[in-house]
Amino acid sequence: MTALLVYAGVLALWVRAFGVPSDTVQIFLWLWLATIAWNVEAPWRHHLGFLRDWWVPVAALVVYFYSRGLADEFGLTPHFQMPITVDTWIGAGELPSERLQAALCGAPCDPASDPRWYDVLFTSVYTTHFVVGLTLAMVLWLRNRGEWMKWMRRYVGINIAALVVYILYPMAPPWMASEEGYLTSEVERITHRGWADTGLDRFHLILTGVGNPVAAMPSLHAGISFLVALYAIQRLRSAWRWVLIAYPLTMSLALVYDGEHYVIDILAGAALAIAVMAACSFWERSRGT
Repeated sequence: MTALLVYAGVLALWVRAFGVPSDTVQIFLWLWLATIAWNVEAPWRHHLGFLRDWWVPVAALVVYFYSRGLADEFGLTPHFQMPITVDTWIGAGELPSERLQAALCGAPCDPASDPRWYDVLFTSVYTTHFVVGLTLAMVLWLRNRGEWMKWMRRYVGINIAALVVYILYPMAPPWMASEEGYLTSEVERITHRGWADTGLDRFHLILTGVGNPVAAMPSLHAGISFLVALYAIQRLRSAWRWVLIAYPLTMSLALVYDGEHYVIDILAGAALAIAVMAACSFWERSRGT
């Protein structure tokens, strides 16, 4: 218990000083320290087993992040109009991002204005994307290595599948389409607005600057949140497990409101999560895993 309290205190100080861990390498290191604090009296061969088991999926995720950052340099022209057309049809003549920002932020939306309680909620839910998948993996690694392997197969799989789409079909998000003049009204990028007065931010230790603004289709934020909820609903037996669907729904609302994704990106992310779940389940059943 003492080791866990010390760990929690050090992590809280780190987050306050530098920000929430956001890249795979940093999160991996913090999760490793968490497993050590959880079972601090275990021999070091047990703790080194974490490195032995995790290095392959973590290396695959690092390759994904670097490849994602380079995906817009393969010469394919980013797509702007298709998602605007589809989302305008979904929104009955108006982009859902435009409608949400006008209703919840203002018309026009001022990113520097005082955030509301839902801004804090949306920014917090958005940020969970960077930690929730690997944190779930850590819990499963401690409790059930077979389930850990199944989850890692799905988690790495959805990242790699999304990377293929980013390379083959680079697509700009709403905020970029607005900046480039493709929209009739402005859509602001207000992802960090909810933490404007808290002093919190996200911190990249290793993968600093490895981003790709035209990797919007599918939304991996939506895809992974749906993957987490679907995996948990499938695995749990409590009737309350269906409440977990609120997580991807809230994430989806945040993504559209914050100008990060179109509705069509989110639908594609959800479809990708379902496809990855089905493909992994079929592969495991075919091999008796």
